Amino acid sequence: MKCMYVYILECSDDSFYIGVTNNVGRRFIEHSSGLHEKAYTFSRRPLKLVYCRQFTSPIKAIEYEKQIKGWTRAKKIALINCNYDQLHYLAECKNKTTHKNFNGSK
Repeated sequence: MKCMYVYILECSDDSFYIGVTNNVGRRFIEHSSGLHEKAYTFSRRPLKLVYCRQFTSPIKAIEYEKQIKGWTRAKKIALINCNYDQLHYLAECKNKTTHKNFNGSK
């Protein structure tokens, strides 16, 4: 069974790059060496690998990559720091119309 990995790189400009690969070491070297001039990370080196999660399903890895790409910076930082309570809090709906604010009266 081939493993896939979702990884987060912290760039020199404090932005994050999120990717998916079957070989994190090789992919990190490619990013760090500037192999592709048009790549997001090319002008943002040096890079630091700050998160990595293994998947046994390529489809699940790609789904997870897309999911965290849509997260706020605060949620990504909570994930990187393994702060799951903060991550859960940041994921909660805080709109006035959320079900948590519904009291049953009109």
